[in-house]
Amino acid sequence: MGRGEMIPVLRTENDSLGAIELPADALYGASTQRALLHFPISGKRFGREFIRALGLIKWAAAEANRQLGKLDDTRAQLIAAAAREMADGKLDAHFPVDVYQTGSGTSTHMNANEVLANRCAQLAGKPVGKKNPVHPNDHVNLGQSSNDVFPSALHLAACTLISDQLQPALEKLHAALERKSREFWPVLKIGRTHLMDATPVRLGQEFGGYARQIAEAKRRAGQALHGLAELPLGGTAVGTGLNGHRDFAKIALELLRKETGIDWREAAHHFEAQSARDAAVETSGHLKTIAVSLFKIANDLRWMASGPHCGLGEIRLPALQPGSSMMPGKINPVLCEMLMQVCTRVVGNDATVTWAAAQGNFELNAMTPVLADALLESLALLSRATEVFSQKCVEGIIAQPEHCAHVLEASLAMVTSLVPWIGYDRAAEIAKECERTGGTVREICSRLGVLPEETLAQALSPAAMCAPADGTLSGPPNG
Repeated sequence: MGRGEMIPVLRTENDSLGAIELPADALYGASTQRALLHFPISGKRFGREFIRALGLIKWAAAEANRQLGKLDDTRAQLIAAAAREMADGKLDAHFPVDVYQTGSGTSTHMNANEVLANRCAQLAGKPVGKKNPVHPNDHVNLGQSSNDVFPSALHLAACTLISDQLQPALEKLHAALERKSREFWPVLKIGRTHLMDATPVRLGQEFGGYARQIAEAKRRAGQALHGLAELPLGGTAVGTGLNGHRDFAKIALELLRKETGIDWREAAHHFEAQSARDAAVETSGHLKTIAVSLFKIANDLRWMASGPHCGLGEIRLPALQPGSSMMPGKINPVLCEMLMQVCTRVVGNDATVTWAAAQGNFELNAMTPVLADALLESLALLSRATEVFSQKCVEGIIAQPEHCAHVLEASLAMVTSLVPWIGYDRAAEIAKECERTGGTVREICSRLGVLPEETLAQALSPAAMCAPADGTLSGPPNG
């Protein structure tokens, strides 16, 4: 120690491997300290939502064991009180274990058991580290194992993020896109396929397509909830429920149901629920699909807004910040780029979830922590990015109808609507003449007398081209 440096205050705890020193003011214990020594990998810890879920499970477990007569009232009340604090975020500073750890999540799970036992000691007026009056394994972990608790916490955290954050964010974006679809319905513009001119569309039709993508995203998020709502809790180490009461899961899940408002179900088959992470893979697949939809929408919008004078320039995005340290006045589509980067991360996280889930052997998946971190990160990122994108980008989009009309009139693709009158080959000749002379389709047809003027006006009506013969999509959504 250098002169003037404070000597850390330590205490000694014992576990099955012997004695170990750790900070005197830490609520975690020997098992957690060993994890800190052995896993100094990323500095990344499990986030608030996961710690909250773990705390709620420990609260429900203590109350269930009390009701079953497995835990006395005093200890049960102490554990429940400490677990409530953990769920509320009051003990987060005592959860330092790295995400990259033992594949079952035992290090983080024991971190919780030790923190709760030592917090119980404080609440009872006892010194920490003595496992009195509450033992981390015998009492806090009664009827439980890392192998059923850790994946249950993952499911609980993921369901909460979907219900409380992702679904509301998608709902806001869907509503914003629906409003823009109605607002932009009168705006006629050129359609594009292969990034080349195609037949006319309404700007409102395009935004209606985006709204439909998000409606499907909401449906997919809801589908993910069903699989995640089945919890492995009660299977203990390998799925047999050894050392646990047969009614433990039923009582604990009912308590969690009342607490969260989510209809939790006990695993239909504990061996499947503990050895496989298929519900997480399914959820990640839905999130990847949602991310692909969002990427497409964001990318289209930045193309439409490109310019503003030398690009497509069909819409204007909100000007949020200077776009260049060198070029004055430059404004970039920063919210679109932000969302696209988030979507890229989600697609990558899906690969992590998929590969981690495939590595299960027999009665345990031994890559659950990295799977959990990737899945929960995807949920948190998508939720926040979608909300910000909706509020700060989509709601402020402005159409440029005059520019859209000018580009539309100049497009050679307008000739397509003449095919029923003059045939494909003759229409192609007119397109070539337009290309050669620089005239518009309307100008060339009028000069050549291809059709009577009244018929030509009807054939080259952009509004008529935007509606199929059966009349569908002829009006804006919701009237």
